[in-house]
Amino acid sequence: MSASALAEETALGNLSLRNEPVQARSAARLAGLLDAAAAVIDELGYERLTTAMVAERAGASIGTVYRYFPDRIAVLQALGARNLDRVLSKVTEEVTDARHENWIDAVNAAFSVLEDAFRSEPGFRSLRVGDVIDLRPAPNEKTYNSVVGDSILAGLVTRFELADDDESRFVLEAAVELSDGLAARAFSRTAEGDSRFLDLARTSVESLLSARFGDPRSK
Repeated sequence: MSASALAEETALGNLSLRNEPVQARSAARLAGLLDAAAAVIDELGYERLTTAMVAERAGASIGTVYRYFPDRIAVLQALGARNLDRVLSKVTEEVTDARHENWIDAVNAAFSVLEDAFRSEPGFRSLRVGDVIDLRPAPNEKTYNSVVGDSILAGLVTRFELADDDESRFVLEAAVELSDGLAARAFSRTAEGDSRFLDLARTSVESLLSARFGDPRSK
């Protein structure tokens, strides 16, 4: 399954948008609202976001916001879903890129995608891919980070023939949670990111995954 399809199935499918954007104009308006929300989040954090702020920043009426979103949580979920889709697409491309000689290089490239999102994706530092606002998923429902982990594992299995089983999926999800938490700390006080936390994230993830898949550089 493609990254885009994964994102749509696991994230967008759970959103409570009032009207699906079936026309280009509606899609552009929805994108503009999410861009506005991301800009406000960059300045104030997701906790203080209101639908009125989204409307004001987008230059739209509050009625336009409520046409698509029943409340602020729906705005945040939609933005998290968009972040997920964008990150997954880039991560999948990197993990399966033929220039990576081993899975460690591929995973490091995937982490670079995460770093770049923190630096350049509006609103990402506060909201990331959405788990931060949804810490209690329904039973058997995948979290956003588990979707990212599954996507990375699928790429690694295809590219490097790594084991594809429940333990591997658990380890990948744990690696994503670890890297996400350390990256969030790295960017919590600086837009460039604290290199100590970023380096620790890379080495910790490499160690965790090597215990499961072995170190390909030692062969």
